[in-house]
Amino acid sequence: MGRLTVEKTEITLPDGRKKERVVVHPGGAVAILPVEGDDCYLIRQYRFAIDDYILEAPAGTIDEGEAPHETARRELIEETGMKAATLIPKGWIYSSPGYTDERIWLYLASDLSPSSRYSMDDDEVIEVVRTPIGDLAAMIADGRIVDAKTICLVCRCFQ
Repeated sequence: MGRLTVEKTEITLPDGRKKERVVVHPGGAVAILPVEGDDCYLIRQYRFAIDDYILEAPAGTIDEGEAPHETARRELIEETGMKAATLIPKGWIYSSPGYTDERIWLYLASDLSPSSRYSMDDDEVIEVVRTPIGDLAAMIADGRIVDAKTICLVCRCFQ
């Protein structure tokens, strides 16, 4: 991953007003929706920033010099223990353009098989959750899935 930077700067708005803003430059990231038949795999992961567990798509940051599709393949293995023979790009999103320029590249993964290279990062607490694809819309609607990148990824894959 590129070096995280935080920039405090004065900007000029389109109407000419000057304002001070903080912009976070974290580098890029990926999110992957692994699909097998009528099911997909989400992860239940502890997130320190909210001090809670959240149901989300496997995801991770792009290492320096790494292409997004390479990151997607690596993160899928690291977080689920599966590799994908097919990885379909679904575009990218800005995660929160009010304060960061982070882009998250989205992928649909299929033709899954176990990977012998499975090794979760030592700072992650993750449980893989097999989820029926047909339940995703209801899970988003009722708040069981509240992660923005996962909601966008589901929309890009199934809408």
